[in-house]
Amino acid sequence: MYPEQSAYLPAERAATVHQPQPLAHYDPGPSLALDPYGERQPVVWVPDVYGRMVPMPKHLAPAPVLAPEPRDLTPLPLLDPVAQRFLGAGLGGGALAAGIGYGAGEIVSAAAGISGGALVWVVVIVLALRAPARAISGAKGSTVNIRKAVIKRSHFHG
Repeated sequence: MYPEQSAYLPAERAATVHQPQPLAHYDPGPSLALDPYGERQPVVWVPDVYGRMVPMPKHLAPAPVLAPEPRDLTPLPLLDPVAQRFLGAGLGGGALAAGIGYGAGEIVSAAAGISGGALVWVVVIVLALRAPARAISGAKGSTVNIRKAVIKRSHFHG
């Protein structure tokens, strides 16, 4: 364990073994005449490391340990209700935005298609129906209605 050339050998070492002695209980005994009653500090008894009660001045004693309040042990939901509302609002808002976007796209594409062909013909027909008859015929007087009747009779000579 130790090298041979060392000046201190294990046998020459002084080893002291500490054997703790049990402490005698503190007996305050009668108060001395030098310690007037009015100047004495209040004394409390606290346990020491060995579990025995020893006296200690009250102002030096550790603060008493207060019992913690009981915890609420009711089970919590798997997902937080506020988080569920945020998730629902996000999904619902996204679906609403997608539906509005799809509907607006359909309306715009329909308007683009109708403006190309059918809308031109609808405008021509509306303008033709609203224009007065004399503007179409080019006449400048009063309107005259002419009725021409053709009567055809069949004769059988036979």
